[in-house]
Amino acid sequence: MIRFLLYCCFFMGPFVMQGQQRPNILFIFSDDHDADAISAYNKTLISTPGIDRLAREGMKFNNHFVSNAICAPARATILTGKFSHMNGHKDNRTAFDTSQYLFPRQLQQAGYQTALIGKWHLQTLPAGFDHWEILPGQGQYYKPRFIGMKNDTITYPNAYATTLTTEKAKTWLDNRERSKPFMLMVNHKAPHRNWWPEYKHAVHFSKFRIPEPPTLYADTAGKGKAYRDQEMRILDDMSLCIDLKIDPSFLENIPQLKASAKEAKDYQSMMAAIPEELRKKFIALYAERGETLRRLKPTGKELLKWKYQWYMQDYLACIASVDESVGALLNYLDSTGLAENTLVIYSSDQGFYLGENGWFDKRFMYDVSMQSPLLMKWKGRIKPGTVNNDLTQNIDIAPTILDVAGEHIPSEIQGISLKQYMMGKTPPTKRTSLYYHYYEFPVDHHVYPHLGIRTKKYKLVYFYTIGEWEMYDLQKDPTEKNNIYSDPAYKSLVPELKKQLIERRSFYKDTEPAGELN
Repeated sequence: MIRFLLYCCFFMGPFVMQGQQRPNILFIFSDDHDADAISAYNKTLISTPGIDRLAREGMKFNNHFVSNAICAPARATILTGKFSHMNGHKDNRTAFDTSQYLFPRQLQQAGYQTALIGKWHLQTLPAGFDHWEILPGQGQYYKPRFIGMKNDTITYPNAYATTLTTEKAKTWLDNRERSKPFMLMVNHKAPHRNWWPEYKHAVHFSKFRIPEPPTLYADTAGKGKAYRDQEMRILDDMSLCIDLKIDPSFLENIPQLKASAKEAKDYQSMMAAIPEELRKKFIALYAERGETLRRLKPTGKELLKWKYQWYMQDYLACIASVDESVGALLNYLDSTGLAENTLVIYSSDQGFYLGENGWFDKRFMYDVSMQSPLLMKWKGRIKPGTVNNDLTQNIDIAPTILDVAGEHIPSEIQGISLKQYMMGKTPPTKRTSLYYHYYEFPVDHHVYPHLGIRTKKYKLVYFYTIGEWEMYDLQKDPTEKNNIYSDPAYKSLVPELKKQLIERRSFYKDTEPAGELN
């Protein structure tokens, strides 16, 4: 008997360590989910009991930020642990080079079973995964299509993308190879524009008046060109028909709101993607919006007030489905015993404007879009109900997962592991600033390219194609309304922050734009 046990320890021990004992990893990633739309972060907009479980049973990161606040580049950063200029994916239109280093491939080679289900959005097919099923492009909320590993496309005529993504994830978990640990990425389309909710949640949120942010009616007085020239205003740039689902017929006799022929055609195409019975219900529900416009014919701030409410109702209703998905996956882990040794991570590709400045969308280095939710749960390792206030960034996700899996972190990765933070320990050196670089222009919202640095107290931003600087005192001005770059009281701080910015650029090997930052 003793000889048998020694045999098992000698020959089977490595298998057990590399197979069953290494932690599983479930990474849940949403699109455009702002932290303020999670009740663990902010209780004024929505209740998210599923996601809140991660904060209650694990750790909530309060200062997690992205390096380029836009969908595809954020996904490339997650996969590589590198900034956009290093992984080559700077915008939503470039084809992602999957031959480069990817952390899922390293885990795959180390014996993990890897899978990706949901949104990919990188203009290529996934690599580094034993199994994948992805939404083409942005994907559709209703009648979603999924591309499989044989490059076959299946349409699900009666399905909703968030629910279907969750069911596919559970199906994969049911059928996975039990002898290996797994790393599963569940990537939701929601709550990406144009915010099509499940009907039950649409009805629920249609009854609520959503609190307005203090800066909803902010104007551009005293603001720079970068702030003024963007095209992400709820009032001017959000479509009544496509974004807010209002039938163009309601706008026929309102000259200032009348839909263009293209918008009317796009509305009809959009509605055709909704299953017929649901379409009738949605048309009846959203007719209330059309009747309101026809009755009041609002303009200016009054119109903005209504558009904000309808936008937020749909946005939050989409998140309600994501929250149900997170809850369902956590329940699945509990019921199967997988919760005992699975690290669960929830995050989003960036934040999102929920009416602040009168805006929607992201892209800017301002905190609303640069900040992203990050929550982790790992039973027995992460102390329940803990909060981390250190500066973390999406380049840190890959090295953290590798570290948790017991894998070597390649030197080319630019992020740092957060494992010590998760264990309640303080690392030898703490990050004192974050680097950011946004590129995509002029398409989609006309946000000028810019780079910058963020510390705990200050932010310095340079819109280098127009030669415009902005600086903010984040403690005195958390909504970033007062540009202090030329304020005499902060004159001595400007060169100090510029020096830090130059050092960060050099450290991360970013050479664009060429030359000095003057």
